[in-house]
Amino acid sequence: MPKKKPDPSEPSESIATRLSVKCRYCGQKNAVRSDYKAHDANCGKCKLPLSDAPRKTFEDLDKNEYIHPADAKAMAALKAIPGVDSALKKLLAWTGESAIRVMFTASAVKVTPKQCPDLHAKLEAVCASLGVEVPDLFVQQNPIVNAFTGGVEKPIIVLHSALIERLNDEETFAVIAHEVGHIHAEHVLYLTAARLMEFLLNRSVAALLPGAEIIKLIVSMGIASALLAWARRAELSCDRAALLVTQDPDVIGRTMMKLAGGTFASKIDYEEFLAQGREFKKNYDASSLDRFWADVTNAGLTHPFPIWRVAEALEWAQTEQYKRLTGV
Repeated sequence: MPKKKPDPSEPSESIATRLSVKCRYCGQKNAVRSDYKAHDANCGKCKLPLSDAPRKTFEDLDKNEYIHPADAKAMAALKAIPGVDSALKKLLAWTGESAIRVMFTASAVKVTPKQCPDLHAKLEAVCASLGVEVPDLFVQQNPIVNAFTGGVEKPIIVLHSALIERLNDEETFAVIAHEVGHIHAEHVLYLTAARLMEFLLNRSVAALLPGAEIIKLIVSMGIASALLAWARRAELSCDRAALLVTQDPDVIGRTMMKLAGGTFASKIDYEEFLAQGREFKKNYDASSLDRFWADVTNAGLTHPFPIWRVAEALEWAQTEQYKRLTGV
């Protein structure tokens, strides 16, 4: 019989000279060259770098093991307001699960094993790491670099297209881990109310909505300001969740660098960026005036400053708490 002609699209080496490496994130088995070294190749399923290094998962993790003190303090202050839970439940009663789900089902691309399969594989890997039920994930065309988690009983995660277009696979994995962290930390109900209040307080249409009286009550009780103050600090907890999932502080650092520098990030020196974060944190802790201005200017934003976030995350990565959790 004539010999089969070699397919130029196939590697020249035989199967016998190849190794099988199991992805430490999604579990996919990948064929690699016999001279393979860690991070030389990416998983064919989740697209994350292949490595033989051990990786810890946290299926039974208590949220209080990583919640940021500022998050815990702000939540305690919020819950100390009489009637806060009933007021927020009334606020969300007319918004409801269906409104959120209809909005994104109609305006965004739903991620499935067949639609953006690498994103879906990343989501499954994160949820397996934190012991969280896999939520629906959407990608929405939006020029604002952002992602968020919302819902009432069934959370959904939305990634803006401008965000994932800017990040590599590891950084996208970190963002998904951050958002799943909101679910694990049981932030979603309060976070949804916070985002809704941000939307309504900046639009005159709020007075015309069925829940207008509830909105006025929430504002008059001081719930709105306490809720929004908590929401910013909740982000610091979820950066910690992302750090636990990725187990690589530099992935978090590079993600924050891109959030801070945008498309200019390729020209930024990473070590200088980290030094800037440490300097900010040092001044924030030492100077009441710096702390005042940082808090005032951050008050109108949905997230803490990226410099602030990277400083907090990298500081936590050096603590005994983080090392005990990850076994570093």
